[in-house]
Amino acid sequence: MAAEKEVVEAATGLLGNLEAVKTMSAAFAIAVGAFAPAMAIGKLAAKAMEAIGRNPEAAPKIQTAMILSIAFAEAIAIYALVVALIVKFV
Repeated sequence: MAAEKEVVEAATGLLGNLEAVKTMSAAFAIAVGAFAPAMAIGKLAAKAMEAIGRNPEAAPKIQTAMILSIAFAEAIAIYALVVALIVKFV
């Protein structure tokens, strides 16, 4: 009887630890996965504004390329969110 109780307590403690590890892993995944695209989007926008300032006639072409690049960078953040949700709930 006492051995069963110890096994149940050990399993409960392990499950609690597993949930904590999963939560911290998901938080880390989304933190890193959101930081890099945020930096990339900031750099893209800054360079596009600099290019438009140097050559205003090319603004439509620069803006189109900038928006497309920002969409690709944002997709990386969405992938990180999906990975974080999978880690957390699976």
